[in-house]
Order: sequence, then structure tokens, then C-alpha cells
Amino acid sequence: MGTLTNGRTTIPYDNWHAPHLDWRKAGKTDLDSILKECVILAAAPDAQNHPHHSIPDGTRMIAISDDKDPESPVLYMSRAEISTFFDGVVNGEFDKFRASEDELEAAAATT
Repeated sequence: MGTLTNGRTTIPYDNWHAPHLDWRKAGKTDLDSILKECVILAAAPDAQNHPHHSIPDGTRMIAISDDKDPESPVLYMSRAEISTFFDGVVNGEFDKFRASEDELEAAAATT
């Protein structure tokens, strides 16, 4: 069994597509089993026989999923790829995709 943490609380959690990983979600979110609203990340096993030539065996990987459903698909990215994405987030390159305050309030009200 893996875990899911928001930095304050840790609960048992497994994604069927990537069992036994320790998932992390934003600290701003709740871990109540009813309130699921976050992208989650986990350190994944190193790449082995990856189908893309740019990911050689031994590449350190990150698993990405959605915590609403423990059977959600899992996307695997190299740590270099996710680091480049994080740099773009920090630099504001994806700000147009952020929810408005109204959208955040509406999402909180429906959970």
C-alpha cells in the first residue's frame, strides 16, 4: 500500500495503475476522502525499456495523476521534464490556466 500526503496528514492510498507509490498533493488541499481536487505526484521507479528513445534505462521518473479516482491514468515524466515544467509555472508561463477566485470558490462549494 502506498500513501497520499498533503504535508500535514498522510493516509493510505494506491492508484491501481501505479501501486505502492507515495503520492504528494498541494498542502492547500484536504485529504478527506470526499474532497478530492488535486493533481498528485510521486517518485516512480526508474525507467526501464521506455518506449521513447529520449528516456534511457535508469532515468529517474515522476508519476502524475488525479486523486479523484484511484484508477485514474498515470502519466510518467522524467524528473528533467517535470523540472522544466515547474520552471515554466514559477515563471508565470501557465498563469492563463489558473482558476479564478470565483471558480475556486465554486469548486469548494460543490465538495
